Parts: sequence; structure tokens; C-alpha cells
Amino acid sequence: MTPNPPLNLLILGGSSEASDLARRIAPDPRYAATLSFAGRTRNPILPPIPCRIGGFGGALGLATYLRGHAIDALIDATHPFAARITANAAHAAAITATPLLRIDRPAWQPVAADHWIELPTMAAAAAAIGPTPRRVFLTIGQQDLAPFRATPRHHYLIRSIDPPDPDLIPPDATLIIARGPFDEEAERTLLRTHRIDILVTKNAGAAATEAKLAAARSLALPVIMIARPPTPPVDRVETVTAALHWLSRLHDAATPRGV
Repeated sequence: MTPNPPLNLLILGGSSEASDLARRIAPDPRYAATLSFAGRTRNPILPPIPCRIGGFGGALGLATYLRGHAIDALIDATHPFAARITANAAHAAAITATPLLRIDRPAWQPVAADHWIELPTMAAAAAAIGPTPRRVFLTIGQQDLAPFRATPRHHYLIRSIDPPDPDLIPPDATLIIARGPFDEEAERTLLRTHRIDILVTKNAGAAATEAKLAAARSLALPVIMIARPPTPPVDRVETVTAALHWLSRLHDAATPRGV
């Protein structure tokens, strides 16, 4: 009996976990993987496996891709706030009977010294900053700035990997283009230098950007934390190591071809 052939994988990227998974399976002959980026980040860091950039055309387009490329397993390693592609992945996997795994890193949890205001939407966050002009640190990416244009009385310090669309930026704003990881002391210096009163962020749960929370805690600054959107009930793990175990079991369970 011949060994099991490589599993043909599609990894939906956009997170550090996706890149880490791609690097770790690149030399493994059990897998033939492609990493897909949505294309929102202009210069993504590409791992040593084949990559594609761009959308699929919704769930049905993704299903067509899964069938056309004979994908054996789909790994959803997108950002925790990429709700649309996560929903599309679940739908496409269901209609094609493709095994699907979601890598869902743990969300940040407040500790005793934190002062978090947990809210479900950006519009709610913008309103919660309040009527008094404040200096606000926005670390929410480049796609979700528009609601803050409705509260122009505040000054915004905006940090993003890529420059946002100018039409989305609030009128009184300072822009910083930077990619994590960030150091706690540097974050504390940034908050002090810009005289920040309040931080607004998404509950991404990423270690690379967690230092801002520790810095805000040390300065007794309030944090408006946007809760994660709900996701479909699919198989999920919290770490890349757990995803590798899932893939290994899937490979071992595949029916060998030939004798």
C-alpha cells in the first residue's frame, strides 16, 4: 500500500497564525498548501508557499474554487473581525463537504486594573467617547474609521499598517503608519507624547499588539473595546500547534490510493 498523498489545503490568511501555519507546513511533504490573502494589506509578508491575493466572489465563488482545485481541507485563519469571509468559508465548506477548521486565537480579557468599556460596534464606540473633546487613540485598522467622522470634536491619533482612504479619516487626526509588534514602553511613550485620554481598539487578541493595553493600564486610561462578531459553529482551535494536530489526524485518516 502506498503512503497517503499530500493533502491539498487552502489557507485563508490575514493573521499572524496564517503566516505561522504556512511557514510550519511548507517543508512537510504531507501537505500542498496555498495561502490566500483578501488584498486589503498592500504589502503582506508572504510565507514560503504558493499565495493568491484577492477575493473569491462570495461563498459560491469560494465553493467553485474548492471544487476546481480539489481542495481537501479549508483552514480559516483570517482576522477575528473578518466576519464576512468566515461566514463564506463555513457556507462554502458545507456545500462542498470540505473539512473546515477555524483558528480562533483567544480574545483579550480585562484584569483588575483595567477600565474597559465593551461595545458591539464602531458607531457605539464613537458615541461612547462622549460630548467633551478628547484625545483618542484609534487602533482599529483602516476599514472602520468612518463612524468617527460623526464625532469631529475629538482629536484622533490613528495607527494603521497602510494609509487609510482620506475620505474615511476624521477631520482632526494624526496618522501613524506602523506594523507590530509593539513594545509596552514605546506604547506608553506614544500615549504620553500625544496626551491620549482614551484608547479605542478591537478585541483582536493578538500578542503583537497587546502592549497598548498594558500601557493604557499603567497610565489608568480607559479603553473602549469592540467585541468580536459572532462566527459560525465550525471546528475551531486556538493555536497553530492545535491546527497542525488537526491536519495530521485528517491526513492519517485519508484513504490511501493504490497498493
